[in-house]
Amino acid sequence: MSTLALLLVGLGGIALLVLMIVRFKVNAFLALLITSVLVGLAAGVPLATVPATEDAPERLGIIQAIIAGMGGTLGSVAILVALGSMLGRVIEISGGASSLAGRFTSILGPRRVSGALTAAALVLAIPVFFDVGFIILVPIIYGFSHAAGLSPVKFGLPIAGIMLAVHVVVPPHPGVVGGAALLGADVGLLTLLGIAIAIPLGVISHYFSKWLNRRDFEMLASTKQMFEAFGGADAPTTATGTLTRTEAPPSAGMILGLILTPLIMIGIGTTASAVLPAGDPTRNVLTFIGSPILALLVTVVLAGYFLGVRKGWTRAHLSEVFESALPPAAIVILVTGAGGAFARILTESGIGPALADTLVSTGLPIFLLGFVVAAALRAAQGSATVAILTTAALLADAVAAGGYSSMQIVAITLAIGFGALGFSHVNDSGFWVVTRYLGLSVGDGLRTWTVLTTVLGLAGFAITSALWFAVSAGS
Repeated sequence: MSTLALLLVGLGGIALLVLMIVRFKVNAFLALLITSVLVGLAAGVPLATVPATEDAPERLGIIQAIIAGMGGTLGSVAILVALGSMLGRVIEISGGASSLAGRFTSILGPRRVSGALTAAALVLAIPVFFDVGFIILVPIIYGFSHAAGLSPVKFGLPIAGIMLAVHVVVPPHPGVVGGAALLGADVGLLTLLGIAIAIPLGVISHYFSKWLNRRDFEMLASTKQMFEAFGGADAPTTATGTLTRTEAPPSAGMILGLILTPLIMIGIGTTASAVLPAGDPTRNVLTFIGSPILALLVTVVLAGYFLGVRKGWTRAHLSEVFESALPPAAIVILVTGAGGAFARILTESGIGPALADTLVSTGLPIFLLGFVVAAALRAAQGSATVAILTTAALLADAVAAGGYSSMQIVAITLAIGFGALGFSHVNDSGFWVVTRYLGLSVGDGLRTWTVLTTVLGLAGFAITSALWFAVSAGS
């Protein structure tokens, strides 16, 4: 199939998906699966898996690609979402979220809370993957939103925006680290410049989100149910009693300690993997301790003890609290997984490589080309990490042969990262995580989250461009 035909199929598939969900109100999970099948058929993805030969790699069939995409996404997301929801639920029922929110609000004042949370999210995002960090912070977002009487999108949107910005340009996140390795960028310099640029982006995320939130968005019914129950006021009744609390709420310090526990554990693991050599026994132990799943599991157990058992909850009651967190989480998990399936179909179809090859052949300056190719790949297949790695691989030979200085190579790497920041939409699993937790419909998500990520990507590229021209002028 020609490059033009593949690009038209990709655009048509995305348009069909948006039309099904927004115009015809098709369930997002079903719409993603239906569109995945139709795009696979239109793009010539085989009906059954074609084994590898000497001349060609294995090609997955449509259903096999959907399963692989769904499984690959759920493998990293499902456990985290489930554990994060359990942690949020026990903090919620214990009254801890309201306690923390009330304490911070009384100290900072209601007008400063959003800015303070955005600043904190920037720091917390450095050692923690975007989706993991956002899920961990959801109970805090909900708690502050309840205390202020606002929709969670008011606090959650700027937090998610700056966390994703850090994810794409600051090591040790996988996309930028892999891109730096392919291009030969200085990781230390890249880290310092990435953080330096992320600071003004945090300010932009805060104020631009306030502008996007100048109107109120109708909350999705599933999120509304989860959000209104948060805090225990309308907690459901179970076979053995109510999930509402009767004891005094935990202190704000206790809740803050629990929230920081997985972040500290993950930070220890990330530092160990960056500092210690591969195969070192100490590194193996510390990276195990710092794995996101173990970090959240340990925190859930600690929360169950300190917020439940030590407060007099029975084991049956604690089990019911944990179990009540799973039905709302299942919706987030399934829709996110289906988003991964759609992204895998786009990859198997060859739409992403066709788009990249077309752009590389234009002869644009390498700095601009890195940004444009990464942005196009991000929009085409959804994953920011894949967009960064693919773009870096495409440009690696040109960078190696270009005689660029260390600062220029770092600037090229940053340009690629900021290209992969924007255009988060329906083929990105992160789009579904953010919009489902914040209660945004697909249309509202495109108007807010997609616009915010794109503005942050353009702003980051603008700042990096100033660095590029300053360095190039002096060389």
